[in-house]
Amino acid sequence: MSNPPTVVLVHGAFADASSFRALIPELLDSGLPVVAPAVPNRSLNGDAAYIASVVRQIPGDVVLVGHSYGGAVITVAGAEDNVRALVYLAGYALEEGESLGELQGRFPDSDLATALVQTEYPLPDGGTGVDVSVDPAKVHDVFAADVDPETTRVLAVAQRPLAAAAFGEPASAAAWKAKPSWGIVSTSDRTINPDVERFGYERAGATVTELDSSHLVMLSHPKEAADVVREAVRATER
Repeated sequence: MSNPPTVVLVHGAFADASSFRALIPELLDSGLPVVAPAVPNRSLNGDAAYIASVVRQIPGDVVLVGHSYGGAVITVAGAEDNVRALVYLAGYALEEGESLGELQGRFPDSDLATALVQTEYPLPDGGTGVDVSVDPAKVHDVFAADVDPETTRVLAVAQRPLAAAAFGEPASAAAWKAKPSWGIVSTSDRTINPDVERFGYERAGATVTELDSSHLVMLSHPKEAADVVREAVRATER
């Protein structure tokens, strides 16, 4: 493969870029350059602007891969000119002007709704914001039931919370309207209702793969997740 695109991996809420640690070697061994930035998890469009700034500084084409909330981020950041394709891993494919809360509100709640913990953090203006994370005791069952318990024990205490305000922020763009997309539905997902994933992907015209997986599909099924990324690369090669 000459001049392969760079795969940019965008993590979701309650996680960081290390959540891709099983997927990254699969992609690197395929000859694909990989970048896995840390998402601030402060606001949807702010996080997308940060990822877009990373993408703009990468020479050549990019395939954006977003897990969970990271799917919403790539939906906006994917409007960058050098983004070739979008890949959603158990993610949110939002419509322009739609929020995470609005998309989720179309469907019954997942188990995540009763597993969230709220904490306060200081805002630059002197006010107080609210962070959302998962009760550490519920991370394995709700977030990663098919992942090694020793791994989830670490994930539970190393969470990167999401600012609660991000749930209500409307997406400023929907890159899937102009870019081809692929999506994995985690059929045993207890963090996002799998029907939320299916609905967003169908609306986006994505090529869909369904896997019997928990929410952390890239940790429990890295080879299958890598196959979908490689398919997106091949299908949009130029």
